[in-house]
Amino acid sequence: MLLLLSLCVCGLPAGRRRSGDLWRGDDRSGPAEASCPQTGGPEVEGLKARLSLLEVLVSRLSGGDTEALDRTTGERNLLRGEKERLEQELEGFQRRVEEMRREAEHLRSRPCPPQTPVLPPSPPLPDSGLTRPAGGKRHKNHRCGELVSVGEPVTHRKADNIAGKYGVWMQDPQAVSPYGPDMVWRIDTIGADVRQLFGYDDMEQLAKGFPSKVLILPELVESTGATLYRGSLYYQRRRSRSIIRFDLASESTAARRDLPHAGFHGQFPYSWGGYTDIDLSVDERGLWAVYSTNKAKGAIVISRLDPHSLDVKRSWETNIRKNSVANTFMVCGRLYAVASYTAPDTVVNYVYDTRTGQGKSIAIPFRNKYRYNSMIDYNLAQRKLFAWDNFHMVSYDLRLGRQQAD
Repeated sequence: MLLLLSLCVCGLPAGRRRSGDLWRGDDRSGPAEASCPQTGGPEVEGLKARLSLLEVLVSRLSGGDTEALDRTTGERNLLRGEKERLEQELEGFQRRVEEMRREAEHLRSRPCPPQTPVLPPSPPLPDSGLTRPAGGKRHKNHRCGELVSVGEPVTHRKADNIAGKYGVWMQDPQAVSPYGPDMVWRIDTIGADVRQLFGYDDMEQLAKGFPSKVLILPELVESTGATLYRGSLYYQRRRSRSIIRFDLASESTAARRDLPHAGFHGQFPYSWGGYTDIDLSVDERGLWAVYSTNKAKGAIVISRLDPHSLDVKRSWETNIRKNSVANTFMVCGRLYAVASYTAPDTVVNYVYDTRTGQGKSIAIPFRNKYRYNSMIDYNLAQRKLFAWDNFHMVSYDLRLGRQQAD
């Protein structure tokens, strides 16, 4: 305020200031002098008016600066929030781009599935050489000829939720106490923590959907390659080539073994993917593993395993690539391959006989009723295929020819 007063004083007319300076102190005829002007004089009123005007101007300037500062601060905060939002969106885009890049690399690494071969159907064998399954009755193992036909799928149950889009279901062909041969087991294989084994007393209870037993497995399950045999569940441990034998009676791990050189977690899957690198199965000749190795360059390798120790007894290398077929199953020591997992009418297009070490193309009709078949396994006791087709648990009757003499 003193500064403003000084400015006002300096602003007085120069003539007035000079005349005041030249007045003599003893000149009584001159104007009266004092240290301050008279109260209420015109000069004081003018000064007050000037001061009031300056105060108004200063207050306007100060208020304008505060308002502008507040407005600028608000805009800055808005810009910061927008920047953070854009950074989060950018991170999300980068993650999606990386996922798409990995998916594209995975797809490029997989050759296009071959066209279904157009081959003449296998000639029918004489009726006297065929065996027809009869419901759930057990079949004698001495009839082990080649596969002649696959029946129409029979639906037993549909899974309840998305976790059941892929899965594996089975019955033990050589069940041991405390579980009987009618017990049905199921694993839903979608999820981050796949380790529940659901048990049903029989097919009827499976259809109703109420398990009588739930076992918690010691290790996470990888994909749909598990199987049951003589009271044990055999399955692949997630993200590894380890095979685990889980004893149902004691609910504990009975054996564990790495499958030598086997690809795993997407290295050599079936054509539908799903980390189906190692597929375990059981037939009249024992426990089998179907997989591939770097040495085999993606061709299917069949190994017969010891059911107790999981040691490899013997291996065969085929001439068909694993990712060119949708699925496989073992019957009487022969590997059979299915051409497509989505085509409603496809074929079993290849067979490899471990007894002779020879493979050949065939064309046996096979139906994917629900158009996404992710699991096919053989049950030697019932002479049926069990399959998991797009949430649905289905089975197929088989017809086999009489085994030819050596």
